[in-house]
Amino acid sequence: MPAPVNYKPDHPKDRQVSGDHYKLLGIQPLDVMEAVLTPEEYRGFLKGNIIKYSIRQGRKEGSDDAGKAKHYKELLEAFDYG
Repeated sequence: MPAPVNYKPDHPKDRQVSGDHYKLLGIQPLDVMEAVLTPEEYRGFLKGNIIKYSIRQGRKEGSDDAGKAKHYKELLEAFDYG
């Protein structure tokens, strides 16, 4: 199995909420999306997930939707401000 991708310390991409299934891949889907989408499209993807998980919070049993919404917010901030 490929080694997980490592980012600079405390980068939001170095964490995953609710499991490690993406971190165990050779490349994270987030990295692929960032590479193939325009910056505006990638921002929209991140914002859409913030909205989705914020609205779904508390409605899907066993899912940490609040944590996921926060994580996508951190990803957006890291993308916009480094």
